[in-house]
Amino acid sequence: MAGQGALEQASTNHIEIPVYGNVADQPRQQSQRPEDEEDETFDYSQRTQWLRAAVLGANDGLVSVASLMMGVGAVKQDVKAMLLAGFAGLVAGACSMAIGEFVSVYTQYDIEVSQMKRDEMRTNGAATENAQEAKKKKLQLPNPAQAAVASAIAFSIGAVVPLLGAAFISEHKVRLAVVVVLATVALVVFGGVGARLGRTSMMKSCARVLVGGWMAMAITFGLTKLIGSGGLEM
Repeated sequence: MAGQGALEQASTNHIEIPVYGNVADQPRQQSQRPEDEEDETFDYSQRTQWLRAAVLGANDGLVSVASLMMGVGAVKQDVKAMLLAGFAGLVAGACSMAIGEFVSVYTQYDIEVSQMKRDEMRTNGAATENAQEAKKKKLQLPNPAQAAVASAIAFSIGAVVPLLGAAFISEHKVRLAVVVVLATVALVVFGGVGARLGRTSMMKSCARVLVGGWMAMAITFGLTKLIGSGGLEM
């Protein structure tokens, strides 16, 4: 009896330690980090609206004003003429971007409201409460004023880069080179920021933005130089 009691006590205190044949068989829950779970569950398409307004606004401001200043610099060596043209482009572009974004988002909102009303009429109000609540939340996402302000600010931030670069350079050719270099660096930064926030390819995003900016500046400079050399007085 004493031997049997000792055997029962030993089996009660017995602890089994699982042994895995290789590392791949081990549980993976412990190695998964919280940020990895967040990346898997987060819907990055929710960032589309403000990301498009901010990144594209900054890119448009940079390319538009830099191209405008390159065009003026192709026929005028005066730094004042370049700065005035760039500043006018900044103000006009920021207003245009804000108005355009406001109208675009508001139009999208009106279309979604009209579609929701048509769906309710088609179903005779038979939609579930959860479906109606989901549609109302979807309608709350577009914010025309927020998108307009974001576009105007982003455009201004991008447009300031070439303006600051040209403001302190008196030599004409050096001024043009500085504008191109600063625009190139800023384009890479804007493309990288957009790719990082949207979890897209960094290389492809930067390449698209950079090539597009170079083409815009080169075409504007070349055509303005051509027109200026054709006898048109500036």
